[in-house]
Amino acid sequence: MKLAWIVFVKELVDALRDRRTLAVVMLSSVAMGPLILVAMSFLIAGIEQRAESREVYAVGIEHAPSLRNYLERQTFVVKPAPADYERALVSKSFGDPVIVVPPGFEADLAQGLAPLVEVVGASGNTRAQGGLGRVVRLLQGFGQEQALLRLAWRGVAPALLQPVQIEERDLADPRARAAQLTSGLLPFFVLMAVLYGALNAALDTTAGERERGSLEPLLMNPASRGALVLGKWGAVAVVGMLIALLASFSFLPAQWLLRSETLAAMFQFGVREASLFVALLLPLAAMLSALLMAVAIRCKTFKEAQANNTVVILVVSLLPLVTLFNQEGEKAWHLWVPALAQITLMARVLKGELITGMDLLPPLLVAAVGTALCVAFVARQLRGAALR
Repeated sequence: MKLAWIVFVKELVDALRDRRTLAVVMLSSVAMGPLILVAMSFLIAGIEQRAESREVYAVGIEHAPSLRNYLERQTFVVKPAPADYERALVSKSFGDPVIVVPPGFEADLAQGLAPLVEVVGASGNTRAQGGLGRVVRLLQGFGQEQALLRLAWRGVAPALLQPVQIEERDLADPRARAAQLTSGLLPFFVLMAVLYGALNAALDTTAGERERGSLEPLLMNPASRGALVLGKWGAVAVVGMLIALLASFSFLPAQWLLRSETLAAMFQFGVREASLFVALLLPLAAMLSALLMAVAIRCKTFKEAQANNTVVILVVSLLPLVTLFNQEGEKAWHLWVPALAQITLMARVLKGELITGMDLLPPLLVAAVGTALCVAFVARQLRGAALR
């Protein structure tokens, strides 16, 4: 263990000495999640601002004074749409749906007919689509009001139109509703941060040393292959765990920059959640470090090891999609699949659900077995390289 500790310190110092690579890893893995969260808050804040502006754009509103009166009674300001609103909507330079009123609107309404009112939008324009439902609900409210007035004029009780009262009741608690926005975003970015954080160190300590020609002199030392592998793996695992720690706690200061009050109120992520994230990711960081080393030790160059480990990155990044496509809820086997188990348990943390020791046992057991197998494989490969 003394020799393993010496190798561990040497490899850790080498990994932390490459400041340029370390800075790139920090920026791409640690800062990417909070940056996207802040960018999402700006997007939601823009949608909220447009919803609170209480403005409606219309063409031909002069043909419908009753409709204008209704919109103004709902505290909306009616503005004329641009002359080229169709082109502007398609090109996304204009971000509000447009109400198009036909010339004979009031005459048809007086005769009991249903005039056709168009709400023009563009499905490719996200801003316009965001306000489309609000405008449609306004027009539906105007139609309902006209129907009630006609019934009251004829002496018919308006309550006859609604023989049944309907009320929705949501059984999900506030944290579960809030987790719908973050349960897929936060765990995925933290997981990928751990993977990319350990990748460079795992490649450099195996295929990188072989390419530089420093692996063979290292194997000539009297230290056992087990001590060398444990030292190298420990350094890579510590780097991955450090990235997991930084990535989890980086979302705490990111909350100060949220522009959307709705997202800030729903985003419940504190020190407790960040600490649980770290506890769940530490065993996975150890296993992924060993796995990346096991793939890279068989390669002769750094680029070859990087290309081969792309498969590992692809598989790990696709595993969280299982929870997206599975609409039947969480399954027991999810906790036995690496990465998927961590995604599942981190989603529980965000929802405020209880995590028991029996829930932690499968991912810990899989991580321990996977780490042991990968470390043994790397030691065997080094022993073969020494013989050659």
